[in-house]
Amino acid sequence: MTEKSRNVAFIGQSGAGKTSLAEAMLFNAGVTTRLGSVDAGNSVLDFEPEELKRKSTISTAFHQFDWQKNAVSIIDTPGDQNFISDTKLCMQAADSVVLVIDAIDGVKFQSEQAWEFAQQSNLPVAIFINKVDRERADFQRAFDDAADIFDPKPIILQLPIGKEDDFNGIVDLLSKKAYTYENGKAKPCDIPSDMQELVDSEHESLVENIAEADDELVEKYLEGEELSDEDLKNALLKGTSNRTFVPVLCGSATNNIGIDLLCNFITDAMPSPLNTGTKIAYESGTDNEVEITPNPDDPFLGIVFKTIADPFAGRLTLIKVLTGKLGSDGNFYNPNKDAKERFSQLLKIIGKEQKTLTGAGPGDIVAVAKLKETTTGDTLCDPGSKLQVTPVAPIDGIITYAIVAKTQGDEEKLFSSLAKLMEEDLALKLVRSEETRETLITGMGQVHIETTIDKMKRKYGVEVTLNIPKVPYKGTFKKKVRVQGRHKKQTGGHGQFGDCWVEFEPQPRGKGFEFIDKIVGGAIPKTYIPAVEKGIIEATQRGVLGGFPCVDYKATLDFGSFHAVDSSEMAFKVAGSLAFRKAAEEAGMKLLEPIMELEVVTPEDFMGDIMGDLNSRRGRVLGMDSKGKNQIVKALVPMAEVLTYAPDIRSMTGGRGNFTMKFVQYDEVPAQLAQKVIDDANTEKE
Repeated sequence: MTEKSRNVAFIGQSGAGKTSLAEAMLFNAGVTTRLGSVDAGNSVLDFEPEELKRKSTISTAFHQFDWQKNAVSIIDTPGDQNFISDTKLCMQAADSVVLVIDAIDGVKFQSEQAWEFAQQSNLPVAIFINKVDRERADFQRAFDDAADIFDPKPIILQLPIGKEDDFNGIVDLLSKKAYTYENGKAKPCDIPSDMQELVDSEHESLVENIAEADDELVEKYLEGEELSDEDLKNALLKGTSNRTFVPVLCGSATNNIGIDLLCNFITDAMPSPLNTGTKIAYESGTDNEVEITPNPDDPFLGIVFKTIADPFAGRLTLIKVLTGKLGSDGNFYNPNKDAKERFSQLLKIIGKEQKTLTGAGPGDIVAVAKLKETTTGDTLCDPGSKLQVTPVAPIDGIITYAIVAKTQGDEEKLFSSLAKLMEEDLALKLVRSEETRETLITGMGQVHIETTIDKMKRKYGVEVTLNIPKVPYKGTFKKKVRVQGRHKKQTGGHGQFGDCWVEFEPQPRGKGFEFIDKIVGGAIPKTYIPAVEKGIIEATQRGVLGGFPCVDYKATLDFGSFHAVDSSEMAFKVAGSLAFRKAAEEAGMKLLEPIMELEVVTPEDFMGDIMGDLNSRRGRVLGMDSKGKNQIVKALVPMAEVLTYAPDIRSMTGGRGNFTMKFVQYDEVPAQLAQKVIDDANTEKE
């Protein structure tokens, strides 16, 4: 039943223990017979060879367990910056999230980013402070860290008994009950005497915070009436669901301490799909909004949040059912592609296994195989309703490589295999650069690209080489000149004659190429004028400085002459080309380079290193700001200086810094660097 379902995404920084937490839940619920471990390589959630190799989640995994007569679906997302786009997309399948932070490092940048995704999707959040048993762990410090950064406010629901090696139990502040743990089993105990005062104080604070979620309870509380356990339990659910506050729990996933209490919290205080409120859909092809509430009796509507490409099983499409229901087979309509789709089997993803379903209703996370047109982000709906949901946008990549097949003749296999991988990973982009004639692959980081390459070799047998991409330099005129382009060639029979006068002048940056015809009196017949332009454009593409194309200039054709017999389109095309080359020689050319706008997010500790590094890269800082405990630096930096910035910033900040980058303009290359760029380009051509 839908009211007995919970869809919970585990989010947070890499290494916080999200997968270990999920493994402990599955073990406690009797789904697995041993406590799976990422480090030991026997996790039921991290099973891809690339995950086993890196001992880290790289693709969101799904599993399910029963707890207190509720069906809890786990969505175990990546925390590594290289794979965070998958986290953002798969959170569309969640009705609530548990943000896992560790008690040693507190809140890292990736946790802040995941938190923002949850806020953008209006998802209720609880925080689980993990690894309270580790050396240097400090529950209070981690909580204070979260309280300083996050809003709505975190409130403490549990306190740890002991710390580091001595951590062995939990005090539940709502019930004021304490538990110690042995081999993952909770045993009621007395609250330690040295904690009693703290527990009383935190209990009072918790009751006050929870009461705020319900106006009637606030009145009762202010009038001094005692609030019943049932009142507080209902208010906890209401306050969590409405995002009035963020409950904070604690424990140790690897030692299985406090995991049962977290499971209780999820079933008691996290919303079912029926309690997630309304969503907005649109009538296909219009801006007409339609409010959608989870209701099994409404027409079916679902969002495709993930695609899994398998070379043997084909394409698996993962769908979150928003409203309505599905049978074991049937038809969809895809309004994004204006296509009808048929499925013959309904599946549930359980780790690396698939289980056949007889049906699904609101909130269910299901998969179907071999849909022809549908991709991630598409809406699927009842053929009669034609409603559409706006999907979450993937994150843009930050690092680009030129990719070449190692084996000649494998180019087609390279493109087809990457196309399949891009179906399941929207953070990957593949483009052909007309300027540098390279095939470019863009991703979220070096590890993201390397993992993609490993996967392509394993799944499709294609090996590739990655190279640093060429910088698309360009040239432009230094000053205005007027030149003659004259082509005269006499052969036996008809000769070739074309004669044109063209004025070339630089234009503002980004204006592009402009051709103006100012011929009067028929000095050049109209049929030959397009040929002059074509000749100039072709010469522009070949360039002068190192073969780089020329941009941002105006060519005005104002005079010329022709021969009634020997003139032709080809002759005037050559004349236009000659005019361009002569103008480039007389006016002189300057080399332009692409400039990127960089936005760097870093903890304050690394600001000095970041600023010094940006200066060494010829960067120009535009401004600085702060966000939470992080600093944000905006700067303009030449593309040539940031081709490997992703691994460099990870190295500088120990993985705690991040950045986004976008092209903004072309600027002149300093003279001392320009000649080297031109010489290198000429050497490569030779």
